[in-house]
Amino acid sequence: MTPVRISDALRAVVFEPTRDLTTALDEFYAPDYTHRSDGETLDRAGFVEMVTRVRGQIVGGTVQVLDELRDGLRYAERHVFEITMADGSTAKREIAIFGTYAEDGRFRHLSETGFDLPA
Repeated sequence: MTPVRISDALRAVVFEPTRDLTTALDEFYAPDYTHRSDGETLDRAGFVEMVTRVRGQIVGGTVQVLDELRDGLRYAERHVFEITMADGSTAKREIAIFGTYAEDGRFRHLSETGFDLPA
């Protein structure tokens, strides 16, 4: 399997509300996936719960990749995303991600941190 990209995962999991969430998550994230964001680590079940909650609040968005690097099973990427929430509010953030792939090319672990940008 070709290694996945976080920008494709974001589009499938967050920005395509008609796409089946379980299928999208299984396409991009390994069964033993862990996610660390600003110091909090979630196991796969916690990540699915968080994504489900967030997905229900977002009505649209874009992601622009600034930098991306793969080295064997290691992955790093930096992107800017802009989202529109169901209440009409918007957000724009720059995110840096570092992680690893499982042998099948899906994400095994990602650590992210970011900051807000002017909308």
